[in-house]
Amino acid sequence: MKVKNSEYIAEKKPLLKALLSRLLEKYEYASILACDSKAMRYSVSKRAGSTIAPDGVMTERGFCVKIVDKGEAAEYSFNEIDEDSLNSILTKIDGELLALSKKLPDAVDEFKLDAGVLEGESISFNKSTDYEEDPEELGDEGILSLLQGISDKIAAYDERIIDTRATCQYQKYSKLFLSRNKDLQENIMWTCGAVIAMASKGEEVQMSYKPVSCLGGSEILKDLENNIEPACRTAIELLDSETITPGEYDCICEPDVTGMIVHEAFGHGVEMDMFVKDRALAKEYIGKYVASPLITMHDGAATIPQVASFFFDDEGNIGTDTVIIDKGILVSGICDSQSAAHLGFHATGNGRRESCERKAYTRMTNTIFEAGSSKVEDMIASIDYGFMLCEASSGMEDPKNWGIQCMVTIAREIKDGKLTGKIFSPIVLTGYVPDLLKSISMVSDEIKAGGSGACGKGYKEWVKVSDGGPYIKARIRLG
Repeated sequence: MKVKNSEYIAEKKPLLKALLSRLLEKYEYASILACDSKAMRYSVSKRAGSTIAPDGVMTERGFCVKIVDKGEAAEYSFNEIDEDSLNSILTKIDGELLALSKKLPDAVDEFKLDAGVLEGESISFNKSTDYEEDPEELGDEGILSLLQGISDKIAAYDERIIDTRATCQYQKYSKLFLSRNKDLQENIMWTCGAVIAMASKGEEVQMSYKPVSCLGGSEILKDLENNIEPACRTAIELLDSETITPGEYDCICEPDVTGMIVHEAFGHGVEMDMFVKDRALAKEYIGKYVASPLITMHDGAATIPQVASFFFDDEGNIGTDTVIIDKGILVSGICDSQSAAHLGFHATGNGRRESCERKAYTRMTNTIFEAGSSKVEDMIASIDYGFMLCEASSGMEDPKNWGIQCMVTIAREIKDGKLTGKIFSPIVLTGYVPDLLKSISMVSDEIKAGGSGACGKGYKEWVKVSDGGPYIKARIRLG
């Protein structure tokens, strides 16, 4: 089934087109983004009980006007429009926003935006993603009942399980983008969930987190059942984990850890608004080797079908699949429209807003490494002593200096080409990005991706992202 058009946007579209027409009579460029979004969160816990709440960041009804005239740009956001408000919106833009931009010191922004660069080719469409089961039709009680059953099964797994959690989050949204040459609408739904098992032995407490996600509906929640046993088993295993001896080791990264490395290593570092500000070292390495020749990296709304997929970005650029690293060579970054114009580049469909009230920044979407040709069992067999890194937790990077630091829950010991069953936790993975990526010597022939979390620009501007890739073998510093 296809996600339906927003009735709210359909009702407001004639007014928005009338507003656009009046804007285009006065300004070289004008566009309007409309958004109608609903997002919900659900959680069932053994100790905390059940919660249902709207997602305040991802639920909105709003509009954003962007205009460009004589090189000056301005944006105005609002959350309601009717016949009586058209004149007041025009007055705000003309009387306040552009007037303010003309008062800024030259040093604030010497760059003048070319309206023609923003407009692009003439295109019109209305597209929707697919789903099997609508979480709204399943209903709050249906979702909570499903999660409660999962939570109960986790609790019953072993007497050492002291707490449980089963979660679900979904977003269903419609966006409309209007400009002189564009009339675009998209209707999208994604869903994700997770099971969490917490185990104890004496004063030792450990936790395992196993997520699922899809570009689709609540049908993905059926996969949560498959994560109950792995989450419980891992939490219990961790009760006997040891502290690792810091050092460099041959490691195999499971796809979720690969995804975290992809996201942190060359995610923010190739967001080209950072190039404009000279805050990313990657700017100096276009056309150079930054990774093993086995590595090809992609980012884009069209790269894979996952939670960060869409048909056009928040600036009206079509979602694409951008090759960032091609066989080890850094060939491109990702770019929003304004940064692209400043750099003489092209917009890659990565201009994303946290909401209609926020600026569009260059943001990651679905970020992955391509699959290779190795079998996982051969990768394990190739290691004399090292580790299998599992269950990515969190990460951070420094685009200016290419440092990376990631948290991984588990390192499974490999000795003489076999997993020994011994585990170490927690694990901190650190290093200089090109050194880590150039050390990759094997890449598996299978790929997995997921998007259970969100990504901020620094500590704010949250948007949904996904990442992933194959198993990789690399030389990595652990501590």
